Amino acid sequence: MNACNTTRRDFLKTVGAGALGAALIGPAAPAQETESSRPNILFCIADDWSWPHASIAGDKVVKTPTFDGVAREGVLFRNAFVTAPSCTPSRGSIVTGQWHWRLEEGGNLWSTLPAKFAVYPDLLEQAGYHVGCTRKGWGPGRPQPGGRTRNPAGPSFKDFRTFLSARPTGAPFCFWFGSTDPHRGYEWESGVKSGMKIEDVEVPPCLPDSEIVRKDLCDYYFEVQRFDREVGELLDLLREKGELDRTLVVVTGDNGLPFPRCKSNLYDGGTSVPLAVRWPARVQGGRVAEDFVSLQDLSPTFLEAAGQKPPAAMTGRSLLTLLTSG
Repeated sequence: MNACNTTRRDFLKTVGAGALGAALIGPAAPAQETESSRPNILFCIADDWSWPHASIAGDKVVKTPTFDGVAREGVLFRNAFVTAPSCTPSRGSIVTGQWHWRLEEGGNLWSTLPAKFAVYPDLLEQAGYHVGCTRKGWGPGRPQPGGRTRNPAGPSFKDFRTFLSARPTGAPFCFWFGSTDPHRGYEWESGVKSGMKIEDVEVPPCLPDSEIVRKDLCDYYFEVQRFDREVGELLDLLREKGELDRTLVVVTGDNGLPFPRCKSNLYDGGTSVPLAVRWPARVQGGRVAEDFVSLQDLSPTFLEAAGQKPPAAMTGRSLLTLLTSG
């Protein structure tokens, strides 16, 4: 799906038609019943997922009911960008709230992140949060040469359920779900075998329009859908425990899709990513934000939502005012 071919009218039609995604997330509780100054924080990040490859954005092939539901019941950002179109510097920017080029070795792929750069999971842990991550946190790289004893995204857990079981009674949590989807390699023709039709694929103008490319894009979509499904399972678990509506949920990607002129390139295909935020205790749902935002803004946003003051070194700007503006 080419972002330039998605009109606002088409997008709003898609938003209005989305009962399925809303049903998956469930009705939001009234704000006054879920108000909390210390929300749980669930950060879900895909690996190589570009805007606008979500059904709510008008893509006719990929199906992302969970992301669509989060977006409809929260705020959907149409202009969210990473600071770097590569995993390690992008994720370093997210956890530190700083431009990647300020992070010394951390500005490179397969590097380290010097311990002198504060990261939001550590700061929230110091404030009493139960923190953790699963699968791909910050990286790829090695935290030890930078003076760290664990991944900057937090201590590693087998899965979200195990993480929640280890939480001290009454403590809010901050969890990083780092999927490895839709990173390559793909299972050839997995998308077509799942029912996708290659004739429905809109090939980005930077790629040759051929059967092979269309099938490859379907395989990419197949993994996007798997990420979306797993995020839905996390939300179901929170709903089961009665904590979904007091949780600040963020769903996004770390850089663009792994195709030529996309990932590792400073074009929209490499830097523009999906972003949706849901927090019914504070954030009015059903909104679309056209504002240009950066994923480095998430770190100060999480800290401010938790009642903490972001460090002066953070170059990102908290999105909380934008999210709660109505």
